Amino acid sequence: MNVKTVLALVFAGWASAAQPQGYAGLGTEAEGFTIPQRGNQLTFPEDHGPHPDFRIEWWYLTANLEGADGRDYGIQWTLFRSALAPGEGNGWQSPQIWMAHAAVTGPDHHLFAERIARGGIGQAGVASQPFAAWIDNWQMASTGKSLENLKLTASGETFSYDLQLTADGPLVLHGEAGYSVKSASGQASYYYSQPHYQVTGTVALPDGAVEVTGHGWLDREWSSQPLAEDQRGWDWFSLNFESGTKLMGFVLRGESGDFTSGTWISADGTAEPLEPGAFQADALESSDVQGRSIPTRWSASVPQKGVSVEIQALNPQSWMGTSFSYWEGPVAVTGSHTGKGYLEMTGYE
Repeated sequence: MNVKTVLALVFAGWASAAQPQGYAGLGTEAEGFTIPQRGNQLTFPEDHGPHPDFRIEWWYLTANLEGADGRDYGIQWTLFRSALAPGEGNGWQSPQIWMAHAAVTGPDHHLFAERIARGGIGQAGVASQPFAAWIDNWQMASTGKSLENLKLTASGETFSYDLQLTADGPLVLHGEAGYSVKSASGQASYYYSQPHYQVTGTVALPDGAVEVTGHGWLDREWSSQPLAEDQRGWDWFSLNFESGTKLMGFVLRGESGDFTSGTWISADGTAEPLEPGAFQADALESSDVQGRSIPTRWSASVPQKGVSVEIQALNPQSWMGTSFSYWEGPVAVTGSHTGKGYLEMTGYE
């Protein structure tokens, strides 16, 4: 679970001159939109494409990279779709709104950019086969079969990147075959990932270009009302352990208590959903980030898997000062398992 949901929904409200409801907007009624149903089977490559009868959706990629200069980097590329009403529509009559974020993070810099577009006029969109997601000149597009091989590009005023991604493992369906529950009262989304990318390419920074290699993780999620009314924010972790195993876990913070869930991914790509409460995360240390107190060092555990780790932000100042702000950046993992990953935090206003 991540901020892409709320950004898309709140942006839809803003674009229609409605009063923004912040992160709580994800708990509002979704009258007229399709609601995820337990037992629905995801179908590929069709589900790599957009679902215009659902209110919110995203294509979201992060990568932990090592530069030829010996430094660690992280990149983010996200395309959001938000609907003012169900359906595609034609031209300027389309109710679909698109927004995208890109970022490059290093130990001493966090550079980001944002793009916004209206659907129906070709400025932004997604095609399922061959796969292509784009907004203006930012693109994530297949260079082979489906999502297995991708070319990823984006640029801002002070950065750009041109990366190639090759998957060496299967898609992962979260929750119950892709039906991911988000609250004790049963709100849910459809959610799957491709967390097995090997990444190569170039990142251009103000002081020059750097050749990079590393690992990437693509998340796909769509829904119309994924959160309960009292849920206000979340902490989402995607962790790649040096053993080859992976862990996705999230904590949804609500007035009536936290809701946690996640997925354990074996080295061979086999996915095992974790029961609510099996994944636990607690803040250990906070940093002053743009006048906010943000947890940037965490403990996380999954006792049934022998996981007890600490998670430290590469750059505590990884604040996304976009239209709807949040924290997102690369992290290092130590303890029972070692590795790298990404952390996203919302609701720390």
